[in-house]
Amino acid sequence: MPGTIALDAEVTNISGHCLWVLVDDEELALPFSEFPWFRSATIDQVLNVVRPSGSHLYWPDLDIDLSLDSIRHPGRYPLKAKF
Repeated sequence: MPGTIALDAEVTNISGHCLWVLVDDEELALPFSEFPWFRSATIDQVLNVVRPSGSHLYWPDLDIDLSLDSIRHPGRYPLKAKF
């Protein structure tokens, strides 16, 4: 759409313990110990990430919406659910 600015986010790596997302020029690690929702997700589900705003990432197939601040500082956002 003309005049629309696309915000990019890309999953760059997935291991048995973590996934990495490139946002602008910053690569962010999401360890499964801090973000357990991704542990049992399929590769296709994890790769399908969108950036609806400058400060959020969204995985539509998993219905996971995370602020970039929660990824950078997971200790500030304790988990409420037990996995």
